Amino acid sequence: MKKNTLFLIFFLSMLITYSQQVNTINFKQYFKNKTMRLDYFHTGNSTEERFAVDKVLSDGQWSGSKNMLLDKLNLGPYFYEIYDYETGMILFSRGFASIFGEWQTIPEASERWGTFHESIRFPWPLKPVKLVMKKRNFKNEFVEIWSTEIDPLKRAVNPSDIISKYKTWTYMENGPASEKLDIVILGDGYTSDEMDKFHKDIERLTEKLFNEEPFKSRRSDFNIRAVETPAEESGVNRPHHGIFKRSPLSISYSSFDSQRYALAYDNSTIRNVASAVPYDFMYILINEQTYGGGGIFRLYATVSADNKYSDYIFIHELGHHLAGLADEYYSSSVSYEMPDVSVEPWEPNVTALFDNENLKWKKLVEKETPVPTPWDKVIFDEQAIETQKERQKLRKQNVQEEMMEEFFDNQKENETEMIAKMKYTGKTGAFEGAAYQQFGLYRPYTDCIMFTRNKNSFCPVCQAAINKVIDQYTK
Repeated sequence: MKKNTLFLIFFLSMLITYSQQVNTINFKQYFKNKTMRLDYFHTGNSTEERFAVDKVLSDGQWSGSKNMLLDKLNLGPYFYEIYDYETGMILFSRGFASIFGEWQTIPEASERWGTFHESIRFPWPLKPVKLVMKKRNFKNEFVEIWSTEIDPLKRAVNPSDIISKYKTWTYMENGPASEKLDIVILGDGYTSDEMDKFHKDIERLTEKLFNEEPFKSRRSDFNIRAVETPAEESGVNRPHHGIFKRSPLSISYSSFDSQRYALAYDNSTIRNVASAVPYDFMYILINEQTYGGGGIFRLYATVSADNKYSDYIFIHELGHHLAGLADEYYSSSVSYEMPDVSVEPWEPNVTALFDNENLKWKKLVEKETPVPTPWDKVIFDEQAIETQKERQKLRKQNVQEEMMEEFFDNQKENETEMIAKMKYTGKTGAFEGAAYQQFGLYRPYTDCIMFTRNKNSFCPVCQAAINKVIDQYTK
């Protein structure tokens, strides 16, 4: 027993020493101050997936923190780790989400295979490394699904930086890229004559963002730069409206057959454009009025710049992209096939509430607030069902966007009035209905920008999650 105890103490001390060594790693000892980008093809269907390396190349200056190299946030459905090939020491890691991961949840993925081009980025290693790709299993644990070796000195690895042909513009610069959270803003569907509008759209939407917490308090932690990609004609592809276009970044509405969901699939082009400036996160402004956008954790976010609700979309989608926040609404029609709730969701702002005593945002809940927290759900749901029926009817009729905006105004007025009267509005709790699930999932607030269009503010739980991500890039 004594020998076993001594061995256990020795083993634990080695783990602690290893952890401390990794977290205090000397960046210059293992990396250059530039970014390595691994492009790969992600292929599969609803039940299986495969990876194939496309190319490994330079993606410009390293903009991430040189101190916070390991991701401790436990966010995202995927997770990748970079190991020193010689010693096996972990050097870098990040969680992320992807278009493939979303596509895998829709009916189409059960009928055929699909292929998507993706990228991961990390500091340029001085010596050979091993990349390990992981994905959450049915228990929500990360397990290895693919690995590959990368030797920075091999001829297949291209260290040359792209000589960008695009103009860049710095909107906000508060310090060195490695000490700030850097956002690059791209624009799609803006012609050469509309570049002034592109700049004004950036200013308008960015200032709206920094009027809200926690961005308002942490404005000095951000750098924001833009890259111009002039289009031959104004606007982007809108298949549901019978409008088809080819824009520089290939943004298209109707992704996953959702009329409002706007994504781009030409990953290589987008990455090459973005590499003109240092960046950690990416936003793409769409030169359209039609309501729409999208946000994927650590890939990019998109927003239609001219819609009456562009401010809301801009902030809401950044919540997805920056902090992995889940949609808290559950009455809107989506293309996903949602499984039964069997594990605690990884997203920081929703819970399955399997253990009331260990609610993930327990510290923000007052003692007087019951968990689960009652709210007028039945009344809200009855109105929401009728609202969705009317919305779908208007969309099928392809009414003018001004009429849709008027519809959203009426919805906002009714919901705001209803929620304001509820007993626990303004309190953090656990309110049933979230993440496309009417039952079995809970959100922390009666209302939040992740739940409705009623306000542009994040609840305390969402703010805390965003702050953790900002810390990861600024410490």
